[in-house]
Amino acid sequence: MRTPESQSAKTGAEEEASYDLSSSLDSASNKNKIFSISNTDLSPEVFHQAVEHAPVAISITDLQANILYANRAFSKVTGYSSDEVIGKNESILSNHTTPRLAYQALWGRLLQKKTWSGLLVNRRKDESLYLAELSVAPVLNEAEDVVYYLGMHRDSSDLHELEQRVNNLSQMISTVINSSPIAIALLDKASNIILMNPTFQKLVTDLAPDKSLEDAKEILFHLLGEDYATLKADGIGFHSHEVTFAEGGPNQRWYVCNGTAITLEDENPGGFFNQPESQHNLLTIDDITEFRKRQQDSQLNALKALIAEEELAHATRETFNGAIHSLQGPVNLIGAALTMLERRPEKFSQDDPVLQALRDAQTAGNEALENLISSLPVSQEQTKIPVNINEVVRNVISLSTQKLLAHGVVIDWQPAKYLPTIASREGKLVSAFRNLVDNAIEAMSDSHIVNRELIIRTSSDKHVVRVEIIDSGPGIPEQLRFKIFEPFFSTKTPHKGGRGMGLSMVQETILEHAGTVTVNNKHTPGCCMVVEIPYC
Repeated sequence: MRTPESQSAKTGAEEEASYDLSSSLDSASNKNKIFSISNTDLSPEVFHQAVEHAPVAISITDLQANILYANRAFSKVTGYSSDEVIGKNESILSNHTTPRLAYQALWGRLLQKKTWSGLLVNRRKDESLYLAELSVAPVLNEAEDVVYYLGMHRDSSDLHELEQRVNNLSQMISTVINSSPIAIALLDKASNIILMNPTFQKLVTDLAPDKSLEDAKEILFHLLGEDYATLKADGIGFHSHEVTFAEGGPNQRWYVCNGTAITLEDENPGGFFNQPESQHNLLTIDDITEFRKRQQDSQLNALKALIAEEELAHATRETFNGAIHSLQGPVNLIGAALTMLERRPEKFSQDDPVLQALRDAQTAGNEALENLISSLPVSQEQTKIPVNINEVVRNVISLSTQKLLAHGVVIDWQPAKYLPTIASREGKLVSAFRNLVDNAIEAMSDSHIVNRELIIRTSSDKHVVRVEIIDSGPGIPEQLRFKIFEPFFSTKTPHKGGRGMGLSMVQETILEHAGTVTVNNKHTPGCCMVVEIPYC
């Protein structure tokens, strides 16, 4: 026999083992045990008080559902005292809004001597309504005949309200997420997608239309770079990370991405007291392509004005330089003739009208040269900024679109997916590539070729970014492949306005970027201009 002290010292393991043992007994042994206890230790009053103080509303009725007994919890839930309901039918609690089918199911189960459980809308004494979670069971005598009905119910209004609130909130959140124009995805620690909305599904389809979801995810993670790696490893979020896809191409798209780490707790009951946590990552991706396109249109218009201004200034400088060069020769000849005549004093005196005329002509010529030199437009140096060649070529294609359409030229734009940036004066670079494209268009148009195709291809190799501009025109003769870069040389007829400055300006611009522009003599038919610019 154990003393109270030894009983209280029973270890938790012993108690748990005792509980497990008792819970494993079958119903017959439990029933015998209860009868044994009730006969020896517990009086009927104990059972009465246990039912009277039970936290659930309990009522016992006859076979017509007239109430014979109701405990305290019944009075607390319904508002009726025990005296007010004894002898009354359970229907006094009915709000008469419960469908008849529910009552038919209830009585059908009871007539089969089976328990029924369900929800009913009840009315309290003060006319307020509540949702009753009800269980009704038949009480059988030793002959297995039903003698009473035992009803137990609790007020589930708060729980129902909470459930409905959660369902409504879930529905609202689901609707907002699914109809959101922003792509949303929730990923676990292993980057598996747990949840994604239709916008995200469309996004991954756009990223890899002919590939799997896994391939699309890898492309996205590559675009996000270190930001996503840090989010995944350390849970440090990122905001307003702008990425672009198919950069420089006709289907280029821009996105602003945000990443947030979310800690979720385990839902399994085993972790109730020691709740394990798992990190999930929320990605939101906003497509800003339309905004970027409008911004680019504005920038393109500004670029057009800048290029036009630069081309005008360059043409003006070349015109002035040509005029200076043309005038410098005669002035030099006048100076030489004057010097020779002044060395022959026996034939010409110092005040000879011829010598005076030559002096006046030389002075006038020198003054004209000085005026021309002082009037040369000053070249405004642009600051070099990081530029992506794909973006430059895209701007060139946009600027030349009308000309391409007017001459029936089909363009095949083949941008490299990833290109390193170069330090460049963007306006000058756009102007140079536009000259190359315009020359290709005019060459195909002038030769009356039916199939007019222009291929623009970008790539990177070693330390250079390469641009190839290939046309289906007549090509450039071998003997002219270096001469075409000389100033004032042009293969165009005079009436077409060829000044011979286009390719000279292209070469000057590319040289400013420490690059080269050449003609690929292995490409036939047509012409292939190759521009290579080093990147850092």
